[in-house]
Amino acid sequence: MAAKVLVVDDSSQERMSIGSMLGDYELITACDGVEALREIEKNPDLDLVILDINMPVMDGFQVLAELKSGKFPRRIPVIVLTNCDEPDKEIRGLQLGAVDYIRKPVNMESLRARVEIHLEMERLQHLIEDESLQCRQMLQAIFDQAPIGIGLYFGSKPFDPEANVPPLINPMYEKITGRSKEELMKLGWAQITHPEDLEKNLEFFEKMNSGEIPGYSMEKRYIRPDGSVVWADLTVSWLHFQGSSTYNYLSLVQDITARKNAEKALLESERSKSVLLSNLPGMAYRCRYDRDWTMEFVSAGCFSLTGYTDKDLLENRVLSFNSIIAPEYRDVLWEEWRRILAERSPFKYEYEIVTASGGRKWVLEMGQGVFNSLGEVVALEGIIIDITHQKQNETRLRYLSEHHPTTGLYNRTYLESLLDGDRKRGKGENRALVLLSMKNINAINLSYGYNYCVKIMQELAARLSTFVSGNRKLFHITLDRLAFYIMGFKDDAELAEFSNSLFPAVSETRILHAVGCGIGILKIDDCDRDMDTILKNVSIAAEHAGKNGVFGYRFFDEELQKQVARESEIKEELLRISQDEDDRGLSLEYQPIVELKTGRIRTFEALARMKSDMLGTVAPSEFIPLAEELELIVPIGLRILRMGCGFIRRLREEGYEDIRLSVNVSPIQMMREGFLDDFSSILEETGTDPSGFCLEITESVFADSFDVINRKLKQFREMGTTIAIDDFGTGYSSLSREREMNVNILKIDRIFIEKLLHLNPEEAITGDIISMAHRLGHLVVAEGVELECQRQYLLSHHCDFMQGFLFSRPLSPGAAIELLKETNGPADRVPMPNRSGGLSEQ
Repeated sequence: MAAKVLVVDDSSQERMSIGSMLGDYELITACDGVEALREIEKNPDLDLVILDINMPVMDGFQVLAELKSGKFPRRIPVIVLTNCDEPDKEIRGLQLGAVDYIRKPVNMESLRARVEIHLEMERLQHLIEDESLQCRQMLQAIFDQAPIGIGLYFGSKPFDPEANVPPLINPMYEKITGRSKEELMKLGWAQITHPEDLEKNLEFFEKMNSGEIPGYSMEKRYIRPDGSVVWADLTVSWLHFQGSSTYNYLSLVQDITARKNAEKALLESERSKSVLLSNLPGMAYRCRYDRDWTMEFVSAGCFSLTGYTDKDLLENRVLSFNSIIAPEYRDVLWEEWRRILAERSPFKYEYEIVTASGGRKWVLEMGQGVFNSLGEVVALEGIIIDITHQKQNETRLRYLSEHHPTTGLYNRTYLESLLDGDRKRGKGENRALVLLSMKNINAINLSYGYNYCVKIMQELAARLSTFVSGNRKLFHITLDRLAFYIMGFKDDAELAEFSNSLFPAVSETRILHAVGCGIGILKIDDCDRDMDTILKNVSIAAEHAGKNGVFGYRFFDEELQKQVARESEIKEELLRISQDEDDRGLSLEYQPIVELKTGRIRTFEALARMKSDMLGTVAPSEFIPLAEELELIVPIGLRILRMGCGFIRRLREEGYEDIRLSVNVSPIQMMREGFLDDFSSILEETGTDPSGFCLEITESVFADSFDVINRKLKQFREMGTTIAIDDFGTGYSSLSREREMNVNILKIDRIFIEKLLHLNPEEAITGDIISMAHRLGHLVVAEGVELECQRQYLLSHHCDFMQGFLFSRPLSPGAAIELLKETNGPADRVPMPNRSGGLSEQ
């Protein structure tokens, strides 16, 4: 790039002449001093000015004075132009800062030569300044960025720094000491030195100051303003500057606080390790990698762990550690170490050792291999801890988690894990669950107490354990359910035969012969993944097996699955009905109960009917048990009572004051504490006389709690309500307590009426039941009478009432009242049969 030159002259001829000579430079011109200063401001990068001294407005001397005043950021070399007879102006120009002069008339060759010399000199000057600046910047950067503290001090008074020459201190020095340069100048290094290190520091400094030593190094502590302490590695040496009589010294400081803390921690670690090894509940070791596990170091805890001293084991003096390991673990332990060392992973393994006394202990070994630079194992190091107590607790917890507390048999959790494991292994053999569900365990619990139930299940488990074999395992699922897991059976017939063989064991167990048992059978496929579903389905099969008798079994199959699905739909509909205040979906039909001697209707039995858009008509035998299961029988039963009150009101409106309504009451309703209050409230709300009702209950309700139920029945009878035992002869039937029952009527179950068709009259016991009931003071109703021969038998044996299709099917309310009018004629007051505790004359 061409040099930039400013030519200042009031003569345009001179400016042109000079311009033509310096045409290869970038030339700028000005006609006087004012214009020259403006150009200098506009072009701060000017390399040279050629300035005429003699100019109007502002002469050259004034321009030189302005340039020298410091108003401009940099010095620009100036060559002044003078006349040949003005040596005093030449001198004055040089004094004002000009670097050279040329006399007019100007010798252009001389001018060019001088311009080139001064431009070269200026270039060299700039080069020297740039190099000097770079050196200064580099030295300053090193000084400022050095990772150690650097201090240059002038003087020799540690407690009273000499302020006439301030020290040079870099930022790291300030950072290490926590103090600024000004604070260090004020305090001096001695006052910030830790008292415990000061005496030694002063001793070294005095020796250096006296010339005994050229310098010194030491570790010392500085006290920071906040009182904290920093450790430093200090190096001090004298410096002598040329031409100065004052000795100065250099101080280098490196922060070693982290190292000192690490050393302290290491010392503490060594101390702690020593304490740890002496108190370790086991032993620490270092051994060679050989089959004897030859010990090179053993901690003192060896004796409490093994019964042998560390000296016994070192270098196999008395015995090797391998001989202490229980025999069944020796090869296993060797293979595990070999695998771990190949992976260079930490070792962790539990095994048993045989102590000096001959006893066994569980130990946990944790260790690692020690390798040389070639990757070869040179030793093993680790610790061995006694975990016998922990293993005992684990064993106990595992037992508790896998066994039922009542019988000690494996529980549901263990069965689920076994089923899941067999599924994953895909054994490829037939597998099945046979689940036994005891009926009415809760009733036994209420009557005899929980402990009695526990003893029954323990006795049953003992009996069933005799059926356990290699392919049959017994599990206790819940208090009232046990299950066999059977593998490798041939076919369904084998499972059925096995289930039948279990019933004697159940019936021989206390009270269970009366309570009964349902057995569910579920064949397991390898695709069955959901253990909850497996147990749910086999439980469903067991529940359905127990519905049709005291004992029974049932397979879970597609038919049952459909049945369960239908029951689920019925339950949903029952839930809806129970919340529907308009009685939609629930209705009553009424079946007459006829006096045998007169043929007149004396009572109607209210029979609940359920119908929905989704299911159509649902039989009572379907929805009543499900309502009881969901305990919806309580709200539904109260709704039936209200509907029955409406029918009684219609009877009374027609003038039939002597006709009663018989309503079935579930055992769940009867057992409820508030049933009597609910019954009374409904009668009061509807204005119905309690004598208009006959409550029918089954014999089984007495099995739960005879005294409690009998007391409640007495309260109903005292209100004027009639009580009937439904399905008599199939349930509880304790003749010794029959007379004590607070009932008026016994309804003979239809099974005894059906047998009249197949037995000779002298073989049937139906007449005996009627006779016995009369002797006990009860009226008798025969259910399910469909044929005339049955009616004749009942008449001949003096049965009081009959009910069945022979007379009428269940009817709608309107049809029932029409039949009543046809049968009984106009409403009148007809005396009803009366027996002790029975119906009174109406």
